[in-house]
Amino acid sequence: MMGGSAKPGPELASLGINMPQFCVQFNEASKSRKGEVVPVLITTYSDKSFDFVLKTTPTAVLLKQAAKIDKGAANTKAKSVGTITATQLTEIARYKMPDLNTQHLVAACRTVAGTARQMGIHIASSVSDEPA
Repeated sequence: MMGGSAKPGPELASLGINMPQFCVQFNEASKSRKGEVVPVLITTYSDKSFDFVLKTTPTAVLLKQAAKIDKGAANTKAKSVGTITATQLTEIARYKMPDLNTQHLVAACRTVAGTARQMGIHIASSVSDEPA
Protein backbone atom coordinates (compact mmCIF):
# COMPACT_ATOMS: atom_id res chain seq x y z
CA MET A 1 0.00 0.00 0.00
CA MET A 2 1.07 3.55 -0.46
CA GLY A 3 1.73 5.37 2.79
CA GLY A 4 -1.09 7.60 4.00
CA SER A 5 -3.49 6.67 1.20
CA ALA A 6 -5.20 3.35 2.01
CA LYS A 7 -8.77 3.03 0.76
CA PRO A 8 -11.35 0.29 1.24
CA GLY A 9 -11.10 -2.20 -1.60
CA PRO A 10 -11.14 -5.85 -2.62
CA GLU A 11 -7.73 -6.67 -1.13
CA LEU A 12 -9.00 -5.59 2.29
CA ALA A 13 -12.48 -7.06 1.87
CA SER A 14 -11.06 -10.57 1.69
CA LEU A 15 -9.56 -10.12 5.16
CA GLY A 16 -12.96 -9.72 6.79
CA ILE A 17 -11.98 -6.65 8.83
CA ASN A 18 -13.61 -3.28 9.34
CA MET A 19 -12.09 -1.60 6.27
CA PRO A 20 -12.82 2.04 7.14
CA GLN A 21 -11.33 1.56 10.61
CA PHE A 22 -8.21 -0.09 9.17
CA CYS A 23 -7.79 2.65 6.55
CA VAL A 24 -8.00 5.40 9.16
CA GLN A 25 -5.49 3.66 11.44
CA PHE A 26 -3.11 2.75 8.59
CA ASN A 27 -3.22 6.25 7.10
CA GLU A 28 -2.49 7.78 10.49
CA ALA A 29 0.39 5.39 11.17
CA SER A 30 1.92 5.86 7.71
CA LYS A 31 1.31 9.58 7.15
CA SER A 32 5.02 10.36 7.50
CA ARG A 33 5.71 7.92 4.64
CA LYS A 34 3.16 9.40 2.21
CA GLY A 35 3.93 8.42 -1.37
CA GLU A 36 6.20 5.51 -0.35
CA VAL A 37 5.37 1.84 -0.75
CA VAL A 38 4.59 0.65 2.78
CA PRO A 39 4.26 -3.11 3.25
CA VAL A 40 1.94 -4.02 6.09
CA LEU A 41 1.50 -7.26 8.02
CA ILE A 42 -2.13 -7.58 9.15
CA THR A 43 -3.24 -10.06 11.81
CA THR A 44 -6.98 -10.66 11.86
CA TYR A 45 -8.99 -12.17 14.69
CA SER A 46 -12.29 -14.07 14.73
CA ASP A 47 -14.14 -11.06 16.18
CA LYS A 48 -13.10 -9.03 13.08
CA SER A 49 -10.59 -7.01 15.08
CA PHE A 50 -7.07 -6.68 13.75
CA ASP A 51 -3.51 -5.62 14.47
CA PHE A 52 -1.02 -4.46 11.91
CA VAL A 53 2.70 -3.80 11.67
CA LEU A 54 4.27 -1.46 9.12
CA LYS A 55 7.38 -2.80 7.42
CA THR A 56 10.19 -0.97 5.64
CA THR A 57 9.94 -0.09 1.97
CA PRO A 58 10.94 -3.05 -0.26
CA THR A 59 14.64 -3.25 -1.11
CA ALA A 60 13.96 -3.28 -4.85
CA VAL A 61 12.04 0.01 -4.63
CA LEU A 62 14.87 1.65 -2.66
CA LEU A 63 17.50 0.37 -5.12
CA LYS A 64 15.53 1.66 -8.11
CA GLN A 65 15.27 5.08 -6.47
CA ALA A 66 18.98 5.16 -5.63
CA ALA A 67 20.01 4.07 -9.15
CA LYS A 68 17.39 6.37 -10.74
CA ILE A 69 15.91 3.60 -12.88
CA ASP A 70 12.35 2.46 -13.60
CA LYS A 71 12.95 -1.29 -13.54
CA GLY A 72 15.63 -3.91 -13.18
CA ALA A 73 17.33 -5.71 -16.05
CA ALA A 74 15.52 -8.57 -17.78
CA ASN A 75 18.83 -10.43 -18.20
CA THR A 76 21.22 -9.42 -15.44
CA LYS A 77 24.10 -11.44 -16.91
CA ALA A 78 24.01 -9.49 -20.16
CA LYS A 79 22.96 -6.04 -19.02
CA SER A 80 23.59 -3.59 -16.20
CA VAL A 81 20.82 -1.02 -15.81
CA GLY A 82 22.33 1.28 -13.21
CA THR A 83 24.92 1.94 -10.55
CA ILE A 84 24.78 2.86 -6.89
CA THR A 85 27.60 3.79 -4.57
CA ALA A 86 28.77 1.75 -1.60
CA THR A 87 27.48 4.59 0.60
CA GLN A 88 23.99 4.29 -0.90
CA LEU A 89 24.12 0.52 -0.39
CA THR A 90 25.02 1.01 3.28
CA GLU A 91 22.21 3.57 3.77
CA ILE A 92 19.66 1.17 2.30
CA ALA A 93 21.00 -1.69 4.45
CA ARG A 94 20.75 0.45 7.62
CA TYR A 95 17.16 1.37 6.76
CA LYS A 96 16.24 -2.28 6.08
CA MET A 97 17.88 -3.71 9.24
CA PRO A 98 14.64 -3.99 11.27
CA ASP A 99 13.10 -6.29 8.63
CA LEU A 100 16.17 -8.37 7.81
CA ASN A 101 17.12 -11.57 9.61
CA THR A 102 20.47 -10.20 10.76
CA GLN A 103 21.74 -7.75 13.34
CA HIS A 104 25.03 -7.12 11.53
CA LEU A 105 25.42 -4.28 9.05
CA VAL A 106 27.90 -6.20 6.88
CA ALA A 107 25.43 -9.06 6.46
CA ALA A 108 22.63 -6.59 5.72
CA CYS A 109 24.83 -4.96 3.06
CA ARG A 110 25.45 -8.37 1.49
CA THR A 111 21.71 -9.05 1.40
CA VAL A 112 20.97 -5.71 -0.27
CA ALA A 113 23.91 -6.19 -2.66
CA GLY A 114 22.45 -9.55 -3.69
CA THR A 115 19.13 -7.91 -4.52
CA ALA A 116 20.97 -5.22 -6.51
CA ARG A 117 22.91 -7.88 -8.43
CA GLN A 118 19.66 -9.71 -9.27
CA MET A 119 18.23 -6.44 -10.61
CA GLY A 120 21.27 -5.66 -12.76
CA ILE A 121 22.46 -2.79 -10.57
CA HIS A 122 26.22 -2.39 -10.22
CA ILE A 123 27.72 -1.27 -6.90
CA ALA A 124 30.60 1.14 -7.35
CA SER A 125 33.34 0.04 -4.99
CA SER A 126 35.51 3.10 -5.46
CA VAL A 127 35.45 6.57 -6.98
CA SER A 128 36.92 5.23 -10.25
CA ASP A 129 33.98 2.78 -10.60
CA GLU A 130 31.35 5.51 -10.56
CA PRO A 131 29.90 6.63 -13.90
CA ALA A 132 31.01 9.98 -15.26
